[in-house]
Amino acid sequence: MATINITLPDGSIRELPAGSTVVDLAASIGAGLAKAAIAGRIDGELVDLSSVLTDGARVEIITEKSPEALEIIRHSASHLMAQAVKELFPAAKVTIGPAIETGFYYDFDVDTPFTPEDLERIEARMSELAAANLKIERQVLSSADAVSMFAGQGEVYKVELINDLGVDTVSVYSQGGFADLCRGPHLPSTSRIKAFKLLSIAGAYWRGNENNRMLQRIYGTAFVDKKELEAYLHRLEEAKRRDHRKLGRELDLFSFSDEVGAGFAIWHPKGAMLRTVLEDFERREHLKRGYDIVLGPQLLKTELWQRSGHYENYRENMYFTEVDEQSFGIKPMNCLSHMMIYKSQLRSYRDLPLRFFELGTVHRHERAGVLHGLLRVRCFTQDDAHILCTPDQLDAEIKGVLSFVSDVMGIFGFDYEMELSTRPEKSIGSNEDWESATNALLGALKDSGRPFEINEGDGAFYGPKIDIKLRDCLDRKWQCATIQCDFTLPERFDLTYVASDGERKRPVMVHRVILGSIERFIGVLIEHFAGSFPLWLSPVQAIVLTVTDNQLPYAQDVVKQLREIGVRVQGDFRNEKLGFKIREAQLQKIPYMLVIGDKEVEQGMVTPRYRDGKNLDPMSPTDFADFVARETKKFR
Repeated sequence: MATINITLPDGSIRELPAGSTVVDLAASIGAGLAKAAIAGRIDGELVDLSSVLTDGARVEIITEKSPEALEIIRHSASHLMAQAVKELFPAAKVTIGPAIETGFYYDFDVDTPFTPEDLERIEARMSELAAANLKIERQVLSSADAVSMFAGQGEVYKVELINDLGVDTVSVYSQGGFADLCRGPHLPSTSRIKAFKLLSIAGAYWRGNENNRMLQRIYGTAFVDKKELEAYLHRLEEAKRRDHRKLGRELDLFSFSDEVGAGFAIWHPKGAMLRTVLEDFERREHLKRGYDIVLGPQLLKTELWQRSGHYENYRENMYFTEVDEQSFGIKPMNCLSHMMIYKSQLRSYRDLPLRFFELGTVHRHERAGVLHGLLRVRCFTQDDAHILCTPDQLDAEIKGVLSFVSDVMGIFGFDYEMELSTRPEKSIGSNEDWESATNALLGALKDSGRPFEINEGDGAFYGPKIDIKLRDCLDRKWQCATIQCDFTLPERFDLTYVASDGERKRPVMVHRVILGSIERFIGVLIEHFAGSFPLWLSPVQAIVLTVTDNQLPYAQDVVKQLREIGVRVQGDFRNEKLGFKIREAQLQKIPYMLVIGDKEVEQGMVTPRYRDGKNLDPMSPTDFADFVARETKKFR
């Protein structure tokens, strides 16, 4: 009998009969591994368990514990959902159904939109199909045969996809009476799909083109087991409870109005105070680290945007207007004004580094479909800074920003991840400059001692960048800080300094933000804290509550005293029961309620009550202000 030799991940060799498959290899290692196997990897490529092995191949068995398992399970679940839809809605036409980071989706062309009740029926049918243990089989067909098959089924979208591929053969996966065009791999049978849930329905244009037909997209998720699924569903419910748009309304922080326009936030008094506290914190932290506060205009001549490369590479995200027959661009970034400040006088190497910081409001044209509360808006404020330094200073400046990020994320209690994004296809500047900039960021990352990933081709058009993604209490990742290294714009704007040898040389520019968009960061903070901000950040730190109208004059005086000392305080002097007013304050997530009855008036005291119900001992208004100052200092 002919045999083949297979190399396992540990380097060992296993001899098998010719014609053996991945699952045969697993069985030869052990019955338990064969039972746990869901796919394989042959010479680096993921394949089905039924794939035939060749002599000399390097093979890895993929189980439910492998990092790749979840994507395979979710992709198979999307096919299971499509099969259920076709059985329940035979007229539906299937399009595409990939696995995504949080689950999967499938787009269908149907005459009548799906309803929540339809999702329940589809999910129930999926459970039945999974229990039926249908074998999932792969078949390679000529493109002509596949077109004929799908055309005969009326699946016009599959025909279009095959024709666009322009290949001789395609793979088709079948289970029961359902077949789908797919590269795979997939689970060996439907019974291996154990834990799934359909989540929502949305509209989606075919191939993302608004000129094409609107399809119905069903989102779902799947996990290895029901315990993981239940944990994820709990996080989803918690995310709904924490949704910053919902809490923004309930806490009266901000609003959006169709009359104003989509993507433009309106800040109410408490929201504006929250922003003020955050921005004042930013100013203090930057001044401590040697930054100079600057401010640039909202409009700059289009000629400047052309010189910088923004007009060519970023124009679709910009707004333009005309003043005195002169074209202007509304700034999407703050860097141009900062370079103009640098150019306003002759600079020496002794002046460098220069660190220009601006809480700069910018406007960017975002498509209506991606706008999402404060997380994606068209007008926002960045904690933007540009550092201009000599090449020899670059490493220390990048490390200084990384340290700044670490300090600030620690204050807010966020852990974070980092990735280095390299040169994109659409970019400006020489290969030499890009290599120098990339190596500078890479060196600083390596010296930081923190793990990081490489994100190929996702840098800014003028330079590579370090992207920092924080993790909130629900383990969700949010883009915030970024550090971009730029040799190109100083060249385009002819920025120079007089070096120690008297020669004119070119500075390097570091673009960086710490929190990023103030709007976005506040949205993240709202969801992270569920609106219960720490005392130092809360727009209202305390509310004074009277038991009866008899305490009104004293209560008003307490509010006045605390405001003069610097406590952010309000009063609730309505003719309502104390319990009602306490409950209202708790719903507004105000940290402290200062209860004033006849006893407090007589003693000149207040009785603080924390929002979780804990009572503090009575104290004077001044002592309470000192207490707030001490508690606030802990977080700053």
